[in-house]
Amino acid sequence: MAKLETLSSQSCFGGEVRSYRHGSDATATDMEFSVFVPAAAANGPVPVVYWLSGLTCTAENFTTKSGAQRYAAKHGLLLVAPDTSPRGACVPGEDETYDLGTGAGFYLNATVGKWAKHYRMYDYVVDELPELVRAHLPARPDRESIFGHSMGGHGALVCALRNPGRYRSVSAFAPIVAPTKCPWGRRAFAEYLGPDESLWNEWDAHLLVREAQERLPLLIDQGQADGFLDEQLLPERLEAACRAAGHPIELRRHPGYDHSYYFISTFVGEHLAHHARALSD
Repeated sequence: MAKLETLSSQSCFGGEVRSYRHGSDATATDMEFSVFVPAAAANGPVPVVYWLSGLTCTAENFTTKSGAQRYAAKHGLLLVAPDTSPRGACVPGEDETYDLGTGAGFYLNATVGKWAKHYRMYDYVVDELPELVRAHLPARPDRESIFGHSMGGHGALVCALRNPGRYRSVSAFAPIVAPTKCPWGRRAFAEYLGPDESLWNEWDAHLLVREAQERLPLLIDQGQADGFLDEQLLPERLEAACRAAGHPIELRRHPGYDHSYYFISTFVGEHLAHHARALSD
């Protein structure tokens, strides 16, 4: 198992915000992630909530902009935020556009071409990172939840739907819920997974929900002033799929809110309260 290199540590709401680096088998690169360790962890392991960020982000965006630590401290939650893609993989073209390659791993396992060796963020998020967290941090392995934003909301939903029984709860802010139907997802999936669109379906929440083995309730917040709403996010597709499948969903629409961290910081406390309830004994 990889060792963790501590990059930084700051006191925050009685706990600590820490940044780590480690070698990754999943991505064959070094990876960095951020953790908030609440004061409650001094008394023993605490539940874990994983956050997945959106396009162009690193772990730092959520850590510095969301204000989530205040609520994680209140509920005694370990808050883990990984990066959004491998860094320094030296894949040709990975830095040319914002929606493919660096900062745009889409939380899947690439299977074709130049991407297949390094762009395996699903394995990293679902398997490798939790193993490191359980081994090196005061985390309860039987108490895990996941949430995210935009591309990361897509990732959180897919991770939960593909792994029944693994997460106690899942939620998302402005998620890409139907990537097989929107420009961001179709471009990424064609590059990472190849031209056979039947292979894309296992990474699409609005398709996965139809045959989900677990009816884990979905909590989703969507700003109605989000510039990506109609072309890229398509929440109505997930809502319709859940209705058809009898899958519980709470899709909250908020007039005036956009796609930014102003939106996330407004409602992140409610999301962490939602996860804290699910993670309690």
